[in-house]
Amino acid sequence: MSFSSEVKEELSKHIAASRHCRLAELSAIITSIGYVGDKDGGGKVLYLQTDNEQALRKFFTLLKKAFNIGTSILEETPDVRSKGRLYRPVLADDEKVLAVLKATRLMEEDGTVRDFELGASPLVTRNSCCKRAFLRDAFLCLGSISDPNKGYHLEFVCTSREQACYLQSLIESFDIEARIVIRKKYYVLYMKEGEGIVDLLNIMEAPVSLMNLENLRILKEMRNSINRTVNCEVANLAKTISAATKQLEDIAYIRDNGGLQKLPDNLREMAEVRLEHPDATLSELGAFLDPPVGKSGVNHRLRKLSEFADRMRF
Repeated sequence: MSFSSEVKEELSKHIAASRHCRLAELSAIITSIGYVGDKDGGGKVLYLQTDNEQALRKFFTLLKKAFNIGTSILEETPDVRSKGRLYRPVLADDEKVLAVLKATRLMEEDGTVRDFELGASPLVTRNSCCKRAFLRDAFLCLGSISDPNKGYHLEFVCTSREQACYLQSLIESFDIEARIVIRKKYYVLYMKEGEGIVDLLNIMEAPVSLMNLENLRILKEMRNSINRTVNCEVANLAKTISAATKQLEDIAYIRDNGGLQKLPDNLREMAEVRLEHPDATLSELGAFLDPPVGKSGVNHRLRKLSEFADRMRF
């Protein structure tokens, strides 16, 4: 199971304790994957897209807990298509449909059904807890999250800008940044910061997924830290080897061209010690001198030897 599926499975099992939050969850599901049609002879039918089993299963659970309505896919009522999407009937009793739509603020006082692409009514998400509930089920219907081993990316794929902006406003009310981009005919609300994704999982109340993500983030940061340290050490070692090679080349040139006898005593001693200990560090070279010299002193003498070699060459 993918990480995204694990998150959705956890969210699908989380049912809000209070009725107002359950209404927010129902509103999120209906506005995300729902459609309301008219029956022949009058009355309304509520339809849902059925390719999301987790959202569908949770819808039935919420309907039972919030309204004591038991229902399922209605095989005797025909499916409908709208904007290229297939919807299947889940509630055809007109009285019950109206009760659900009114309670979730998806039906206006004049009886018209709210355009779901505008998002839910702000009245449903007035409370912070209801915002959490709404985001939880909106993600269940519209969201996905990438494998955190490969990168951090969470998104909601919306059919309209208004729907994306509504979700963005809910997320940003918790001081989390989310951006909107157009992808083909969809408006994608996305987040790419690991910290923000962790915060959103916390807000949607997915503690298990949050801890799994945090553990992966810690391991990833540790690996990156180790890699940076190793790369730095390798780079420093390469610089040290390069510098030592240049020093040996310069001293050998001085020696082969009779220059050692022209050197001051301290530089000649430095040259001889370097030739005897080609692999020694600056600290080790300083310890071989009499009297011993610190790293800066050794480095100064080796630089003088290189300058002397350069003058001999030219």
